[in-house]
Amino acid sequence: MAGGKKAKNVGKTVKGKTKEVTGRAVGNESLEMKGRAEQAAGDAKQTVQKAKDTLKH
Repeated sequence: MAGGKKAKNVGKTVKGKTKEVTGRAVGNESLEMKGRAEQAAGDAKQTVQKAKDTLKH
């Protein structure tokens, strides 16, 4: 997997987890849901990138 894309996807996942935990801690359901969505997006992009890399080899 391209290093830059992997880091970007992992960063998005971590950022989403941070939002989720913060939202849960302060009782903000909207922030918590946004965090979960961001995590899912990062994970999905990472999965697609891994599939592309597998097909290249």
